Amino acid sequence: MLYKDVMTEQKRANPAPLGLSGFALTTLVLSTFNAGLITQGASVVLGLAAFYGGLAQLLAGILEWRAGNTFGYTAFFTYGAFWEWYFLTAGGFFGGVTPQAIGLVLIAFGIFTLAMWFGTFKANLGLFMTFLLLWITFFLLGVGAMIGNVGLSHAGGYVGILTAIAAWYTGLAIVVAESLGKSPPVGRPIMK
Repeated sequence: MLYKDVMTEQKRANPAPLGLSGFALTTLVLSTFNAGLITQGASVVLGLAAFYGGLAQLLAGILEWRAGNTFGYTAFFTYGAFWEWYFLTAGGFFGGVTPQAIGLVLIAFGIFTLAMWFGTFKANLGLFMTFLLLWITFFLLGVGAMIGNVGLSHAGGYVGILTAIAAWYTGLAIVVAESLGKSPPVGRPIMK
């Protein structure tokens, strides 16, 4: 047997927990600032956005592509790119970006996420809830930024915290279940 044949027969790791965890941790930290729970030191999110929210999700997306998972590839690669955009924008790499422009981008990601949410109807409840909460988060933050409504932005932060919890639970349930040799407790599909 050739070395190449041995490599193709080995079990590959599921990249979804990495992507979900990178998304969840970065979202949780940013959302605490968006909710107004912490008001100083928001630049701490930049490193997370560049590497764990961004790079780790881009890698998870590439691995999902390699596994033939179109939904996982599209989701992880898009949200990885979102975090890289956030890193560059918040870091001032694009110059003076207005709150209205930021709001427009967030609403556009909300539209994308709403469309992706429909793709979770036959997935598990964990993914369904993650995408449901995420599109609501994007719309609240986007409209809040566009019209300068701090209350909407804070609401978006709180929903973002719930989004992070749902994503983290979904990703870590897969890791724990796999290590115990069981099916992950992430709920049944919404539709059969």
